[in-house]
Amino acid sequence: MVKRLISSNASDILKMSAQELKQSISASEGRVIMSENVVFREAFVDDITNAELARAFGADMILLNGIDVLNPVINGLSAADQTFVESLHHLVGRPIGVNLEPVDETTEMAETRLEIVEGRKASLRTIQEIEKIKLDFVCFTGNPGTGVSNKEILKTIKLARENFSGLIIAGKMHGAGATEKIIDEETVKAFIEAGADIILVPAVGTVPGFDMEDLKPIVKCAHAKNTLVLSAIGTSQESSDPDTIKQIAIQNKICGVDIQHIGDAGYAGVAPVENIFAISKAIRGMRHTASMIARSINR
Repeated sequence: MVKRLISSNASDILKMSAQELKQSISASEGRVIMSENVVFREAFVDDITNAELARAFGADMILLNGIDVLNPVINGLSAADQTFVESLHHLVGRPIGVNLEPVDETTEMAETRLEIVEGRKASLRTIQEIEKIKLDFVCFTGNPGTGVSNKEILKTIKLARENFSGLIIAGKMHGAGATEKIIDEETVKAFIEAGADIILVPAVGTVPGFDMEDLKPIVKCAHAKNTLVLSAIGTSQESSDPDTIKQIAIQNKICGVDIQHIGDAGYAGVAPVENIFAISKAIRGMRHTASMIARSINR
C-alpha cells in the first residue's frame, strides 16, 4: 500500500512506479494540485525555476508547457550533466510531466493553425524521448490555436501505451483551435479504452456551458473504470483573484475530481503564487498545505 501523495516525502514520491503514483493520487481523495509552467518565459525569480516556486506554494505535480523535448530549455534551470527531469526531481522532489500536442493536420482550422516545433508535438519520436528521460507523466492536450483534436488524442494515447511507461493524461481544457465538443462521456470511454490513466476536463466555471451536471457523470464513468480525473483551469482564470480560484476549486471537488490543475497564465508563465496557495487551502486546508510546503525535498 503506497502513501497518499499529500503525505509523501520526496524520497517516497521519486521511487514510485506509474501505477503506485496513480494509487497515491487516488488515496489523496481529491486533494492533489498540479501546477502548469511555461518553460520559455523568463522565470519569475531569475535563478529559480517556476517549478520550484510552484512547489513552494503548494503544488504536488509539475506540468511543463511549451517545452521542446528534443531540444529542452527551461528558464531558471542551469545547464548540467543530467536531464532536465533529473534536475527538477532534485530541486522539487515532485512528479514531473510535459504537454505533448496531438496536432490534427487535417483540421478545418489548418489555415489559421498555430505551427509548433516538432519537439512539442505528440509523435513516436517525442514519446520515445520522454520515455528515455524517464518523465513521470505526459499530458496529451492542446494549447490555444494549435488544432489538437480528440481524434488525434485518441490515436496518440494508443501510441503512448505501447512506448511510454509513465502515467498518461489525456483531454482538453479548452477548444485548442478545433470546433468539436471539448469532452463527453463517449470520448472519455474511448480514451480510457485506449489506455489513458487520467482524463483531463475543463474545470467547472472555466469554459462556457460546461457545468457540474456535465462533470459528475464523467467522473463517475472514469472512476468506475479505475481511471482518475483532472480538472484544469486553463482559460487564463488562473490569474483571477483568489476568491474566484477558491470557488472554482470547491465546485470541482464536489464533483469528485482527483487532481486540480492550475494553469500558466501568470506574468512569468506560472499562476500567481497566491492562487496556488489559495487552491491548496480551499481543497485541503491549512494543515495539509503546510505539510506539503514545509516537507523537505531531502526527506
